This record gives sequence, C-alpha cells and structure tokens, in this order.
Amino acid sequence: MDVKIENSWKNKLSEEFEKPYFKQLAAFVKEEYGTQQVFPRGKEIFNAFSHCTFDNTKIVILGQDPYHGPGQAHGLSFSVREGLAFPPSLLNIFKEINRDLGLGIPSNGNLSRWADQGVLLLNATLTVRAHQAGSHQNKGWELFTDAVIRQIANEKENVVFMLWGAYAQKKAGFIDEERHLKLHAPHPSPLSAHRGFLGCGHFSKANAYLKSKGLEEISW
Repeated sequence: MDVKIENSWKNKLSEEFEKPYFKQLAAFVKEEYGTQQVFPRGKEIFNAFSHCTFDNTKIVILGQDPYHGPGQAHGLSFSVREGLAFPPSLLNIFKEINRDLGLGIPSNGNLSRWADQGVLLLNATLTVRAHQAGSHQNKGWELFTDAVIRQIANEKENVVFMLWGAYAQKKAGFIDEERHLKLHAPHPSPLSAHRGFLGCGHFSKANAYLKSKGLEEISW
C-alpha cells in the first residue's frame, strides 16, 4: 500500500506508518487489492485526509466501515458519489439537517463539500471487501484511526466530535471534554435513528460551538 496522504497528516502520523502493525496492515491491504474486489479504489483510501487537512479539522464524524456496494465508497464516511441513491443512514443525516437547519435535501450524497470546509469524515476501517461488511476489521485499521483521533484530541483545541452510535462513542471515549465538544446520539441507521438521532440538533449545536470559539461555521 503506497501511503499517499496529505503533508500535514503525513507529518503527524509518520511514526505510525513505521510501526510493525501498520506494515502488516499495508501488506494485508496490498494483497487484498491484488486478489479481491475491495472498496474504495486504492487511490481513495486516504481521501478523508486529502480533503481535510490536520490544521483545518474542525469537526470529526466517525463511521465504522466503508460502504461495500459497487461504486459507493470513496474514502469519506457516510458519503457516496454523485448519481447514486442515498444509503439509508445518509438520508437520515440529511433529514436531520433539514429538521435542524431548514435546509433542503441536497441533489447528491457526495460530502466532499463538508470535508473541504474542515469536516473529517473518518471511518474506523478504511477498506472493505465487496459485499462483505466488516471484512477488514481487526487488521490494524482501528489502531491507525485511533491514532488519528488521539492526534486531533491532544494537539488541537475546540474540535467538535459527532459520535453517532455506541461504536463511535466507545472509540472516542478518551477525548477531553474540557478542550473539545463531544456530541452523542444514536446511529443514523434506520434501526436506531428514531431513538434520538432524528431530533439531536447536532448540526446547529456544532455551528454554535464553532462560532463561540471564533471559528467559521460549516455550511451544511
């Protein structure tokens, strides 16, 4: 795996890339791409970092796995390419933005427009086999993405962490709430969205927090 990652992240994570677990992970991922159908495309594995630099990160939205259907995943959690139907969780995210901020449902589900403003759309696992959810879990990605979260939590101030569902909440449990804003809600999946994601108001709360810290709000 050729680690093509934006320079500010490369500087922060260079030690991580040299650790034994990451070298094993890189070998595993390279083998998988050579023998299986894997998403996202290889050049898009680190897409979240390309769109959102370390210095520009204002908000972190944690997902679990990339989408495992053809053409959906492109390296940003919850996001899909233009022209594809909205997955159910993404549709519920747009419904909550509509309820919270009065914004219409967008024409496409490509969230690059958020990432470019400083929203790190980070999946815990950055690759997956086609049609096999969770197939690349416990191979090392979680250690890497934990390191990313720790770097943000320890070296930045006033970042909003949107933690949807028990998995995200557990993964980011070590973040200091004196330095950052942690917003908790059920996952936007249809299985749980009605238990408090719809109505959580995270998007207006995040912008109010950013504004209170003198930071530019996100255009959702």
